[in-house]
Amino acid sequence: MTERSRRPLAGVLAAMAVSLTGTRISAVALPWFVLVTTGSTARTGLVALCEMAPYVLVKAFTGPLVDRAGPRRVSWLTDVVSAAAVAAVGLLHLVDVLSFWLLLLLVAVIGAARGPGDLSKEIMVPEAAERARVPLERAAGLAGVTERLASTVGPAAGGAVVALLGAQAALFAIACCFASGSAVIVVLAPRRRTSGPEDGSPGTAAAEPAGYWRRLAAGFRFLRGDPLLLTVIAMVGVTNLLDAAFATLLLPVWARESGNGPAAIGLANSALGIAAVAGSLVAAAIGHRMRRRPVFFAGFLLAGAPRFLVLAVDVPLWAVLGVFALGGFGAGFLNPILGALNFERVPGELRGRVNALGDSLAWAGIPLGGLLAGAAVASFGLAPVLLACGAGYFLTTNLTGLRPEWREMDRPRPSFRRSGNSRTGNGSTSIETESESAEVETETTGDLSPVRP
Repeated sequence: MTERSRRPLAGVLAAMAVSLTGTRISAVALPWFVLVTTGSTARTGLVALCEMAPYVLVKAFTGPLVDRAGPRRVSWLTDVVSAAAVAAVGLLHLVDVLSFWLLLLLVAVIGAARGPGDLSKEIMVPEAAERARVPLERAAGLAGVTERLASTVGPAAGGAVVALLGAQAALFAIACCFASGSAVIVVLAPRRRTSGPEDGSPGTAAAEPAGYWRRLAAGFRFLRGDPLLLTVIAMVGVTNLLDAAFATLLLPVWARESGNGPAAIGLANSALGIAAVAGSLVAAAIGHRMRRRPVFFAGFLLAGAPRFLVLAVDVPLWAVLGVFALGGFGAGFLNPILGALNFERVPGELRGRVNALGDSLAWAGIPLGGLLAGAAVASFGLAPVLLACGAGYFLTTNLTGLRPEWREMDRPRPSFRRSGNSRTGNGSTSIETESESAEVETETTGDLSPVRP
């Protein structure tokens, strides 16, 4: 047994914190930079699209690269690229040579780099947790706390920097965040234990399917063969679409029509974010002692439909904030459970591909959320759309829990391990689950069978 070390886990979480904070600051600074330099809302929306579209697309197709090159290497390289692209925007504007089309190109580079960068940090968590001998639920909970803190602090910091120093100064602050994340990964993040491309030995690489598309197809086959993961992705895809509709259109329209104004949006999001951090801390502390399925669906029951329903009725602002805080606390338990479930069910050599494909599918509806909600509100009004979305959220997250796949959440958890020293005599890698002692081989032909718990 290797010596316990919490340094790699601390390094991964620290890198996630600074990089995600940079991403959240950029969500405020970049649109504001475009708005004040061009004065065009259409161009501001186009810049946002040029950042998010490459993020989703590149993340979907870089899974094989992350698995082959190693998440540590991909993480620090993409952080360097992100820092350089953001700094280039600021410098080129400073010398007055930044055209709008060059800005779109640089923003697309930032989005394309952030996709695999975020993915790489995510899949380093289970390796770091194993070295620290920390339960997966706790490690996933700590990662969730980090993400929630970045999502709460980042926009506030971005707004403060932009207000005090200007959007251009905020761009250099973002570049510093990405550069710091890269440095933390280089110094503290764990290197692969198993032999593979990152350490120069042929073990893992020899067992992989030959060619990019065959490795990507192996990830598709694994995902298709796990009913629980597929059900989770389908459900989260629907909730992400509804959440995007809520955040980008329904909440702002409610703030305008109710007379509470934009300050109510900030108060509601703050209540949600702070309570979500609290929920994530509780999940990190005691989540590994709880039954997953009831906690998971109770969290969605609090975090989903009530937010829509409370805006559809005429209640005081303090009641709205209370519902948002309760929903945020419930939401804090969701990502730790989903993260631990993913870490347990997906073998390490496939995490890049499976997580990239799963995340991209789950995010596919986000760009459509505001568009669909806008059309619906124009046709039917705000209150009916809020009620319909709340009902849809409830049905998606709770009644679907009666499906048999969800019972897998609380069954004996599979533990993926390589037989021998990560290599077998015939060049294949065997993966065994403790619950069934079932062995599956990944041959050099690229035939990968899914492992079921």
